[in-house]
Amino acid sequence: MEPQPAPPTLFNSLTRKAEPFVPVHAGEARVYTCGPTVYNYPHIGNMRAYVFADVLGRTLSFKGYNLSHVINITDVGHLTDDADAGEDKLEKAAKASAQSIWDIAQHYTEAYWADITALNIRQPAHWSIATDYVPQMIEFAQSIAAKHCYELPSGLYFDVASVADYGRLARAATDEGEGRIEAVDGKRQAADFAIWRKTPEGERRQMEWDSPWGRGAPGWHLECSVMSGALLGFPFDIHTGGIDHREIHHPNEIAQNQAICCTGGLDVASHSGANIWMHNNFLVERSGKMSKSSGEFLRLQLLIDKGYHPLAYRLLCLQAHYRSELEFSWEGLGAALTRLKRMVLGIEALKHRHAELVSASISPPASLSPDEGWTLKQVQGDDELMKAQGGNLQAFDEAISNDLATPEALTDIDLVLAAKKQAPAVRLRAIAAMDAVLGLNLLTLTRADLRLRPKSATFAEAEIEAILAQRKEARAAKDFARSDALRDELAAKGVEVMDGDPLGWEWRLA
Repeated sequence: MEPQPAPPTLFNSLTRKAEPFVPVHAGEARVYTCGPTVYNYPHIGNMRAYVFADVLGRTLSFKGYNLSHVINITDVGHLTDDADAGEDKLEKAAKASAQSIWDIAQHYTEAYWADITALNIRQPAHWSIATDYVPQMIEFAQSIAAKHCYELPSGLYFDVASVADYGRLARAATDEGEGRIEAVDGKRQAADFAIWRKTPEGERRQMEWDSPWGRGAPGWHLECSVMSGALLGFPFDIHTGGIDHREIHHPNEIAQNQAICCTGGLDVASHSGANIWMHNNFLVERSGKMSKSSGEFLRLQLLIDKGYHPLAYRLLCLQAHYRSELEFSWEGLGAALTRLKRMVLGIEALKHRHAELVSASISPPASLSPDEGWTLKQVQGDDELMKAQGGNLQAFDEAISNDLATPEALTDIDLVLAAKKQAPAVRLRAIAAMDAVLGLNLLTLTRADLRLRPKSATFAEAEIEAILAQRKEARAAKDFARSDALRDELAAKGVEVMDGDPLGWEWRLA
């Protein structure tokens, strides 16, 4: 029986409830994700937001929507205190390193893009760079200034009392969202925020532009309103970001969107600029190394240097719901890597059996499809697949449709791998369809890919394999004294031999 598609429901932070996804434009899904401020490397907590946004986009594509996804790059305007005090983060980083601010931005943008690739996050339709949109930002500010802004010696400020329901997203009255805002002399309300920040008299910034309010730079909040409106149009479907944006940045974006669109209250979702606002929760690390101020903070490259494949971190993220706080530990990451290895081992066995059937010409199965391009419609149109795996595929669809319930969706892959009596090609197609949403690269990942050599390793894998081969010969000859001696030799070099490892990984670097 062909399963009926489960309608996607998504939790809207603005209304605090799960709502059905109803696109603004039929057949389309337009999504904006707040991207990084490129003054330093992203830490793994930052990257959780982009894994979440990627799963959202993949889910919408799987459902058959034509996805337009925008992620911005903030290379100007983000102050160290996230509101109206402190230095611009890029200017501060440039001074500290005695480098051009443009070079700083380019270096860390490329580092962020490398992490995006390593985590198998799909490229968005647009990478919007803030400094490319400064003329549009000035035009936007001019269009709302008369009704919604006032000027101070330090810049142009948005009067939050000029729009209805300011702070509803943050629930500022109860969540103490305004507690992070620093006082600025002359502001009418504590929550008022800078649209344009003037360069102080006698100073010169590396990034500054002429404007009707003097030479200076745009405010951080202005950038996202301008770029999302320019590339997606108001209202668009979904705006995503980390939960930290829910308290100040996104309420300020919403106020600007109201000012440019309608000034109407937020009982009408489209007045906010987006129909649905979604936020992922924090990644927590108890040692305090999640903060960039801690020095050696937890970057994705640090995980790789310690021998963990980046997709093990992606799997760690998927094992928790995006709205749940996720605690990071090396033990948890190791368990995620082991789970990923089990999946890959099972899939490699399926591929081997599939190849044997093709070689023997025993009812040659249909060719395997890659993980890109699968949609629910394609799944339901595959009669052989639906007959064998319809129940698991329907359960998977229901899980991802239930506000991206990836922990439950992952169990459906386990069930496919456990269906020993079904044809390998059918099971592989089911996994490919599911992985089109989960993005773990399961059909192309190999055991060799997952056995990363830690940066601290002192000798090559070929040496390990050679000693292991000698040890295997010794064990076959029942020369257990030599076998033990070779094991001890490896142990002295930091290699733990795992006899009888059911995963087939014969060793690991301790």
